[in-house]
Amino acid sequence: MGTDYYDYEWEKEMDDFEKTKAGVKGLVDSGIKKVPRFFINTSEKLPSRDYSKDGLKIEIPVIDFQGIEGGGSRRMEIIDEIRRASETWGFFQMVNHGVPMSVLDAILESTRRFHEQPTEAKMELYSSDSRRNVRFYTLYGHLSKPDVANWRDAFSCRFMDDAVDPEVIPPVCRDEIIKYMKHMINMRNVLSELLSEALGLSPDFLEQIQCMKGEYLSCLYYPPCPEPDLTFGTVKHNDPTILTILVQDSSGGLQVHHDNNWVDVHPIPGALLANIGDLLQLITNDKFKSVEHRVLARSTGTRVSVACFFYPSTQQMIKAYGPIKELLSEDNPALYREVNYIEFVSHYQKNVRESHSGLSNFKAMKKGR
Repeated sequence: MGTDYYDYEWEKEMDDFEKTKAGVKGLVDSGIKKVPRFFINTSEKLPSRDYSKDGLKIEIPVIDFQGIEGGGSRRMEIIDEIRRASETWGFFQMVNHGVPMSVLDAILESTRRFHEQPTEAKMELYSSDSRRNVRFYTLYGHLSKPDVANWRDAFSCRFMDDAVDPEVIPPVCRDEIIKYMKHMINMRNVLSELLSEALGLSPDFLEQIQCMKGEYLSCLYYPPCPEPDLTFGTVKHNDPTILTILVQDSSGGLQVHHDNNWVDVHPIPGALLANIGDLLQLITNDKFKSVEHRVLARSTGTRVSVACFFYPSTQQMIKAYGPIKELLSEDNPALYREVNYIEFVSHYQKNVRESHSGLSNFKAMKKGR
């Protein structure tokens, strides 16, 4: 049979899946034994073990925020740890950050509660249209061969200018999301100050970060997979945002690309993860790094996590962002051209399945030879 036949069957399989509005969990609940073709990933290799170097296990930095408000030497130690983590890893775990354990437990439990409802209770929210402020989905837009889907379901809620109409959030998770987001906005403000100080910059930079008052909350559910060696919970990617803050349950599975290897991010009870986004790498002229990360599929159990992505406010969407002038010099010229966030994220959405950062598309033109 010709290629067209197989392409048609591939498309039909995907379309049939979307019509169920049941997500990956619906496949698992149906007793599926084989992974549908549009989930099969042939471009990435699964790791065989934890990454170690010179006999020592390598792990991402863990930063203790205890004493951050006291100033003095302890604050400077924390800022230095953030600077080193942002320059070399692009990821760090935070403990003693001030967000109560009860709030973290509640957002994870409400995420699980939402996704484990009967399909009929969720299907009205099911949509692959990323323009919707509140939606339940599996596929990010419409896939076309050879795109690969993630073995996970997501419930997302967009906060514009730090606000959302509570009534659009389903009651099953409404209170937990509203309360959690208040803490995330506070964490954004705290990290804005710390990142600014880590760069040695004036308050101008702090204002740039603090105007990032758009938030996209994604409540993620990774059910068990019958063939976890064929797919990924989330394929490798970079975040196109300024900053992402994540809370994860104790299941594990998240990996960060570092030193040409994949490093497991081992869960720490009560910890929050921060990772640098592509736009922050751009405005820091590559001083802070946005790195690839992914989530492994699993054969048993479920993984639950909640990611909060920070991006410009409504008024700042058309503002031109470029490398901060205070970081530039004759020896360190601007590596990127100025770009507004609408253009920046539109390019990401069109090319998200290329599985690599789109920063190279915004490189500055070199002057002469």
